[in-house]
Amino acid sequence: HVQLVESGGGSVQAGGSLRLSCVTRSSYCLGWFRQAPGEERVGIAGMRGNGRTVYADFVKGRFTISKDNINNMYLQMDNLKPEDTARYFCAAATYRACDNNRLDQFLEEHANVFNAWGHGTQVTVS
Repeated sequence: HVQLVESGGGSVQAGGSLRLSCVTRSSYCLGWFRQAPGEERVGIAGMRGNGRTVYADFVKGRFTISKDNINNMYLQMDNLKPEDTARYFCAAATYRACDNNRLDQFLEEHANVFNAWGHGTQVTVS
């Protein structure tokens, strides 16, 4: 069982920025999700092994998913809004065939794509 570790959450005023980090340990496909109290977990951004990305409409133009070459992934969040307040989770797929999924499945069918998750980091926007 692969466990990921997020960091970088915190409190920020509306319009501000935060950068979340996640240690992924040799993963091929990546994703970020969030869950507000009383709500379901929703997909925010995903990235295939070849670097192609997908974003939820409500974060397009504000959030950016990226990775480096030493197994770290990031979520740059700009122009944050109060409705972005949630617990944020990183997810990864440790098998190459994850690339065979459609990009929309990265956000909507995460249980079929990702096999590793972090415990989450809280982001609060006021």
